[in-house]
Amino acid sequence: MFNHILVPIDGSDASMAAVSKASGLALAFGSRITLIHVIDNYPFIGVGADYALGQNEYLAAATSSANAALARGVAALAAEGLHSDQRVIDGHVVHEGIVDTANALGCDLIVMGSHGRHGIEKLLLGSVTQRVLQDAHVPVLVVRS
Repeated sequence: MFNHILVPIDGSDASMAAVSKASGLALAFGSRITLIHVIDNYPFIGVGADYALGQNEYLAAATSSANAALARGVAALAAEGLHSDQRVIDGHVVHEGIVDTANALGCDLIVMGSHGRHGIEKLLLGSVTQRVLQDAHVPVLVVRS
């Protein structure tokens, strides 16, 4: 039913719950899994000479965090006997990076966690999951931790 499942992860409990759900689906349908982590390359505005140094430090830390999250997902899938592809995606808008990757790889399902933000927190931080639901051209399974 599903041939290729995309799982965006950030290392949170919600994203790891999505990895677990994707694992069960992959075992049931013989699906491939690709894990991605989207890094926002432009998270802040800097001025002057300090900007380049700050940007380089940010990118190094963000890449390290992305690789740690992906490694955690890979380990969880390997424990179930599943192999996965992994990618770090550079993008300014996280939900666009997810949807664009799903389209580019020909994924037929996105499985992602939701942090379950409400009220002012959701208003201020937004919802990547909600935006993926609006823009994706494939089914999206939302998993709550």
